[in-house]
Amino acid sequence: MEIMVETISCPKCGQSIDPSSGKCAHCGVNLALAAVLAEQKVRVSTGLLPDIHLSPEVLVPRLGDSLTEQGLLTPDELFQALSYQKKMADRGQPKLIGQALLELNIISREVLDQAITEQILQLQSALRAANTELENRVRERTVELEHALTRLAELNQLKSNFISNVSHELRTPLTHLRGYIELLGEEVLGPLNSQQLDAIRVMEKADNRLGSLIEDLIQFSAYSQGSLDMRLIDTNLADIFYEVSSKASQKCEEKQIIYQEKISQNLPLVSADPQKLPWALLHLIDNAVKFTESGGRVQVGASLEHGFVKIYILDTGIGISKEHIREIFEPFHQVDGSSTRRYGGTGLGLAMSQQIITGHGSKIVVHSKVGEGSYFEFSLPIAEINQS
Repeated sequence: MEIMVETISCPKCGQSIDPSSGKCAHCGVNLALAAVLAEQKVRVSTGLLPDIHLSPEVLVPRLGDSLTEQGLLTPDELFQALSYQKKMADRGQPKLIGQALLELNIISREVLDQAITEQILQLQSALRAANTELENRVRERTVELEHALTRLAELNQLKSNFISNVSHELRTPLTHLRGYIELLGEEVLGPLNSQQLDAIRVMEKADNRLGSLIEDLIQFSAYSQGSLDMRLIDTNLADIFYEVSSKASQKCEEKQIIYQEKISQNLPLVSADPQKLPWALLHLIDNAVKFTESGGRVQVGASLEHGFVKIYILDTGIGISKEHIREIFEPFHQVDGSSTRRYGGTGLGLAMSQQIITGHGSKIVVHSKVGEGSYFEFSLPIAEINQS
């Protein structure tokens, strides 16, 4: 990872310098001391601080302790300087500890400056070492993340290939089952009594359900491998809703749920994929029906708002808690993931519906409350022909 270093000029001569150096390569000035003096000049000239004396000492934490540790100051002398510093502060004349030591003639200017300079250089060296260590850790972490992302991509590809292969393998025996169920149901292979016909109807429903699940897996495998080819054309929503309505109303009727439509008349053409949009819309309706009990209501609506056509699906079902709303669009995920959950499904419908709506340049927005129902909404752009 390349680290960008900002160009900095020497506070004294104005030439470009290496920020990690202790001295200017052009004029030889100690950069730490020059920076403090330059800061003092700027602050005083701009009125940020009163015109008081500043020294490099402000860069050195616990200077008194450091001088004592170096043997340049006795504990008694430090106590004397601290007492003097407090007395001057009480008089409104604050002093740095170094100033107090100089005014009490406890230490010379030369010794003080040398000690301060050495400590500044030590701090600067420690800072450079810390920066180097941080850069190395960032590089190492970046490499680790790159490897993890590569491995994740490989695993996702393996998963998609597995899903695709299994789904296609399931299609063949399902085709045979479906064919013979139809022959039995039409009594081509011989007459059936009423109980046998009822059993055939149950088998047909299970066959359709299994076929739908397999198709979901195949579609998801294609989408996850980047095969979501959107063909956005000028589309009449009336045709879309007509295609969806009969299937949706039938599902609601089977579960004894009220199905309603509130679709505005004469909606403009929208830019949409006429094949994938009905698929996504029907899955959103299926989801609403699945989680709504008998006697409940599912409503589909569409209206023109601010240059877009807003489409929504509303239900009076079990609802979703706020913390779980983001999870519902994760593939193979259901809020109730236990083996005994009441509601079946692969957990792919909403994930793929979101992908399709995203491919239309939109996003599914969800509002829900546990025990009261859910509201799914997305918007489609009006076709350019309507805007010309």
